Amino acid sequence: MLRSCCRPIERCFGRRSGDGLLWHTDLKPHASGQFSIAVVQANSTLEDQSQVLALPSATYVGVYDGHGGPETSRFVNRHLFPHLHKFVTEQGGLSEDVIKKAFHATEEEFMHLVKRSLPLRPQIASVGSCCLVGTISNDVLHVANLGDSRAVLGRRISEDPKSKVVAERLSNDHNVSCEEVRREVEALHPDDFPIVVYCRGVWRIKGIIQVSRSIGDAYLKKPELNRDPIFQQFGNPVPMKRALMSAEPSILKRKLRPQDLFLIFASDGLWEHLSDEEAVEIVFKNPRAGIAKRLIGAALNEAAKKREMRYSDIKKIEKGIRRHFHDDITVIVLYLDHHHGSANGRFKHNTISCTTAPVDIFSSNSGGAVEDLHHIVQ
Repeated sequence: MLRSCCRPIERCFGRRSGDGLLWHTDLKPHASGQFSIAVVQANSTLEDQSQVLALPSATYVGVYDGHGGPETSRFVNRHLFPHLHKFVTEQGGLSEDVIKKAFHATEEEFMHLVKRSLPLRPQIASVGSCCLVGTISNDVLHVANLGDSRAVLGRRISEDPKSKVVAERLSNDHNVSCEEVRREVEALHPDDFPIVVYCRGVWRIKGIIQVSRSIGDAYLKKPELNRDPIFQQFGNPVPMKRALMSAEPSILKRKLRPQDLFLIFASDGLWEHLSDEEAVEIVFKNPRAGIAKRLIGAALNEAAKKREMRYSDIKKIEKGIRRHFHDDITVIVLYLDHHHGSANGRFKHNTISCTTAPVDIFSSNSGGAVEDLHHIVQ
């Protein structure tokens, strides 16, 4: 039975940058290569959460982009991987069914929390989180997604080491800004027109939310909540006959190939400012160490240009107010060195590495997710 080798909590974390709201880890090993992670905070409370669990034979990556508050993304950060490990153990390996069960168990558990907490914290019914998960085991990649975080592969077009590197998107954006997603939502609610409304410059479900799939957002999934007197006093009830959103992930399965170079997992805050192709080009043309931080820097330079500012000006803006310029951004870059062996020999066979971003950039209480991961590998 594996024993956890995760280093002390302070060594599981990275460091802050010259930007006081940016945290990053330059480079760490995983079973198939190396990875880099970075997070920049814009909201008053960091709503993005993320983690990388590197086991001897598998790597798990999670990016959880919260909305309406941090409660759901923090919950997913603590509970999804333990559920995933439980079903992997029960069924003898990773599969689409295992991943779906882990997502559904996390959603169900959070909904129970909402029901228990409603009398004291009715606002918990209106928080949710996008959820992007990547798993690599036996050179097979699974990418599962709810919402509009995104996974992008950088790969050569052939096995020729001089061939062109291109970007390949591996996840579906469940955002009604996409016409295909709007048609999907409308088809599921033929008797509820208009279900998707264009307001405040964007398309939104019932004029409220842009993503069509998430963990949480109980008030848009549970019609009975709109009849609850406690919630009626707190929020704005949304009359509905059935759930307006779902927690059913879209899942891609892919056998990794020698020409697959790296994976970029990032919350919507990055893709708001960089295209898939721009992000892949940055990763390909720059050194590995600190590459996730470099991607965030590129995105924030673009955000600054849109306001005729410089990134150095944005660095001076406090969290909360900074949300007017950009969203929380999480980036994880996973290099794929399968053709060189296990992380070029730097990842020992019995090593277990767990890395989680801070709950809040200014918070010292950032170790909860790491502690929760300990027991799933013991």
